[in-house]
Amino acid sequence: MGDAAQMDEGGTGRRRRLLLVSTNYAPEHTGIGPYATQIAEHWAASGHETHVLAGMPHYPAWSVDPAYRGVWRRTELRAGVTVHRRRHTVPRRQTAVRRALFEGSVLAHQLAAPPRIGRPDAVVAQLPSLAGGVAGARLAARWRVPYIPVVQDLMGAAAAQSGIEGGDRAAAVAARVESYVLRRATLVGVIHDTFTARVTALGVPPERIRTVPNWSHVTAPERPRAETRRRLGWAPSDTVVLHSGNMGLKQGLEVLVATARLDSAVRVVLMGDGNQRRTLEQLADGVPNLEFLPPVDDGDFPDVLAAADVLAVTQRASVLDMSVPSKLTSYFAAGRPVVASVADGGGTAHEVRRSGAGVLVPPEDPEALLAAVRGLAADPEAARELGAAGPRHVEAHLSRAAGLARYDALLDEVLSAAEREATGGTDR
Repeated sequence: MGDAAQMDEGGTGRRRRLLLVSTNYAPEHTGIGPYATQIAEHWAASGHETHVLAGMPHYPAWSVDPAYRGVWRRTELRAGVTVHRRRHTVPRRQTAVRRALFEGSVLAHQLAAPPRIGRPDAVVAQLPSLAGGVAGARLAARWRVPYIPVVQDLMGAAAAQSGIEGGDRAAAVAARVESYVLRRATLVGVIHDTFTARVTALGVPPERIRTVPNWSHVTAPERPRAETRRRLGWAPSDTVVLHSGNMGLKQGLEVLVATARLDSAVRVVLMGDGNQRRTLEQLADGVPNLEFLPPVDDGDFPDVLAAADVLAVTQRASVLDMSVPSKLTSYFAAGRPVVASVADGGGTAHEVRRSGAGVLVPPEDPEALLAAVRGLAADPEAARELGAAGPRHVEAHLSRAAGLARYDALLDEVLSAAEREATGGTDR
């Protein structure tokens, strides 16, 4: 295969040169970025020459990290990984046109200035970035190496359900691009079995699809809950409902604002950032039991989650999301009960049921959400049982080691087949 191939130090496999295309990467600490980062760092730690083609850090605030403002291109070494960053537009408000400009700028810059590296052994791309998917497919074709997209989400379906201006037209275009990207893959990874039917509908035979689940990318809480609650100003008697992560249209966080209005004894906390934060702050004006917190650093994040009484995940009623939001795996690790205000039948509902760590309520129904929260507050033993189920589920199904092993197996399958084909079906 590629000219980087040689035995690694342990003698257990071949040293590869790998390129991961992911618009999101560290220092982004929510969404897809942490998974892309941990995959690349795992490959580098395993002895592979690992490169990442990424954008400028901007998520979930949809504002470029101050350390990268004004930068057009940058190559940096992070934990043994060579990261090649390319500038792109960052829309503060989500419309179909603005999203298209974002994707177009990512694609144009990545193809105009691809990383100057030797021929890799494989190219892996993280979707839903359409630009990253197309760039990965085009670069793999240019180098004539295997191409492996991993579907974290599908933008076509998401755009149709998002409620953004021009979403229906954007969905049709996105679906065509996704079909182009996925049909050119050697194998396609999906993070949940619920994606298989949709990927098949885009033209990928089922036998070319592999499941590579996400994992809990945070550590277990370390500090006492009471200590963290005191620091945050949460009284022992407060019933704290915490939502962490992106504040976008898809999340439908208005339901939590309405929940806070229904009961002043319930403290609702929205922690994170996103293009809907300002709108939500305006909507929450005059609601004293609702507070906004900025994103916290990775070291503090597990302790803040564990300090809450209930962890909330919400989606708009129009969203039947096949993906599993990254916040959910973090919630499970925190050991607190989850209330999921989501459509039944999606990936989130499926994972909450499978974990036994939470309660499902209809989306955009603040009365139902409040009833679930009150029920858990009135029954501490039931809340403890649900919370304890989360870490057990993480250990059994969502460990980092198991998740990364799935990526290794996917890569090994593709490269072993390519090597057999290159040598006429014989072993070297």
